[in-house]
Amino acid sequence: MPEAQRSILARHLVDCARRAPEFRWTLDSNLHLTIRFLGHVEAAVAEEVAERVAGADVQGFELELGDVGTFKRGGLARVVWLGLAAGVAEAQQIATVVESACVGAGLEPETRAFSPHLTLARARPHQGARLPELQPSPRLDAWRADRLILYRSILGRAGAVYEPLRSISLR
Repeated sequence: MPEAQRSILARHLVDCARRAPEFRWTLDSNLHLTIRFLGHVEAAVAEEVAERVAGADVQGFELELGDVGTFKRGGLARVVWLGLAAGVAEAQQIATVVESACVGAGLEPETRAFSPHLTLARARPHQGARLPELQPSPRLDAWRADRLILYRSILGRAGAVYEPLRSISLR
């Protein structure tokens, strides 16, 4: 995401955090579009997945953020996310390539359908929380997604810290 757009989104997240303190809001530096969560795997398996994806000659695409949504349990929101307005089909194609690479590297197939989104917040209570009315998300210009990054997440009391392990250029 271009830095100017990240800054606009960061200001929006600060406002959301003020309006909905019962949610843990993602730092703008941690915003990303998850293609596949690998879980706890050996470094060699993660590297094999990356090698398989790099060898697949994946094409870059135009990406535009869309509307806010939630994953709920009952009437309570557990996750607040930002969907895509453009690039959904292309992200789906990349997810298919990544899924194939994961299975080829010996990982279990993902059982949930891929839904491209950026996680904005998670409810502090495990069962979820009521989400108050938020300002509409800012409309940002589309940009070119030109790389995939394999991250390792390091969980801590303040949330996850993402360490980039490998960057794969998209053609």
